[in-house]
Amino acid sequence: MSNGSRSGSRSKLTKKIKERGTPKVNDLLKTFNVGDTVAIVINSAVHTGMPFHNFEGRTGKVTGIQGSCYVVSLKIGKTSRKVISSPVHLKRLNQ
Repeated sequence: MSNGSRSGSRSKLTKKIKERGTPKVNDLLKTFNVGDTVAIVINSAVHTGMPFHNFEGRTGKVTGIQGSCYVVSLKIGKTSRKVISSPVHLKRLNQ
């Protein structure tokens, strides 16, 4: 039994056939402002700045910038979590 950081994530981190390959340049250079609402959509082709796979599909607000990554605050039940993620793994939500 393996207990690595990607164990149990086969279906979450598998892309469809037409989505495979490296992401487009525009996806790598996305910018967000503090206060934007974003969804965490993990792109498994990029390993840098990848959040833990339990946060896949969660939504939160950008609360800060840390290097080239963004700090996203999430509410999971009654607890609040901070996730540091690269912009490739974030998707802007219009609200």
